[in-house]
Amino acid sequence: MPPAIAPTAPAAPAATGAGGPSFGLSEDQELLREQVRRFAEERIRPGVQERDRAHRFPAEIVGEMGEMGLLGMLVGEEYGGAGADVLTYAIVVEELARVCAATAVTMSVSNSVCCWPIARFGGEALKRRVLPELAGGALGAFGLTEPGAGSDAGSLRTAARRDGDSWVLSGEKAWISNAGFARWHVVIARTDPAAGKRGMTAFVVPADAPGFAVGEPEEKLGLRASRTAPIHFNDCRVPAEHVLGSPGQGFKIALATLDHSRIGIAAQSVGIHQRALELAVAYARERVQFGVPIARHQAIRFRIAEMATELAAARLKTWRAAIAAGGAGAATDVPEAPEAGRLAAEAKLFASEAANRACQESLQIHGGNGFHDDYEISRLYRDVRVTTIYEGTSEMQRLVIARHLLARS
Repeated sequence: MPPAIAPTAPAAPAATGAGGPSFGLSEDQELLREQVRRFAEERIRPGVQERDRAHRFPAEIVGEMGEMGLLGMLVGEEYGGAGADVLTYAIVVEELARVCAATAVTMSVSNSVCCWPIARFGGEALKRRVLPELAGGALGAFGLTEPGAGSDAGSLRTAARRDGDSWVLSGEKAWISNAGFARWHVVIARTDPAAGKRGMTAFVVPADAPGFAVGEPEEKLGLRASRTAPIHFNDCRVPAEHVLGSPGQGFKIALATLDHSRIGIAAQSVGIHQRALELAVAYARERVQFGVPIARHQAIRFRIAEMATELAAARLKTWRAAIAAGGAGAATDVPEAPEAGRLAAEAKLFASEAANRACQESLQIHGGNGFHDDYEISRLYRDVRVTTIYEGTSEMQRLVIARHLLARS
């Protein structure tokens, strides 16, 4: 059985100079990073190519991550979680994504868009019931996107009506990560059509709720070892105490959740970027053309230098956004900074686009071999593409960033 993680002390700014605060990792965070890297190399990397080709969900590995406490990182210790700060969580996502982005997103989704909003907005009775299960290894999911509502979340049609001590949901959600394996789902539904965005409510829906169903898995370009499928609500009944916040706060809760979860996608992008660079360096050293390793050619050196520079910038932006996001859930003495939403959008935008460039450059360095599925870079190239799309497209991140900046002027 893999060892469980211990709560870690958050990193603190080390110094302040002309460029702003600088920071590093605490000793506990460094130890956890090494622990997760060993786990990823020893338990996840073997079979990663086969799972990708077979579109096979790594249920056994996910179970081991649960035993380690990785699925409850953003759950407070009082509910059985690790009570980790967001930077510690981002470090773990990065290490998992360096080996398998599909496994990383399975863990990230459960933590960031299920555990986090329940911890932040749930009532005490609901938290006592749900969070210990999630922290103990049960998976979570998040239902916002619909077939006709992607970036325009305000146009969603899934509806919920009050019926005595319950709410009854009807509709469909699309592109739901962990669907079919998740025990708990945070779902946004329309409860007052006349109120527009103020007429949405967030619910916590168990997989065994009457009227809940999971559709067929999607056939995806990348992240094939993560499960993505639609979920259906056919007069799905949930208790009234399963509302997050208050009725009408669903859109606000969804936006806050996405602000937070974008840090996980940024960290995932950094992990993929890191591996793309490692593969490019190794291949450039061993591949000989015109009598010398291609690493001797200036064109290759410049590509690698650019990849490394953008990786360092992406990692630092992600870490800064993670520190600004504060602690885990609602019970924390590490508050969220006022600019946390903007920093998360900046990190997600920059890290995801830089990772896409890095995978393209790494594949180009591999030449024709990079186009073959036997080479790891081909999987990274497919996996990284969605990072500029989910949890808000790059275009939406630019709108978020601009809105934050212009609101202050």
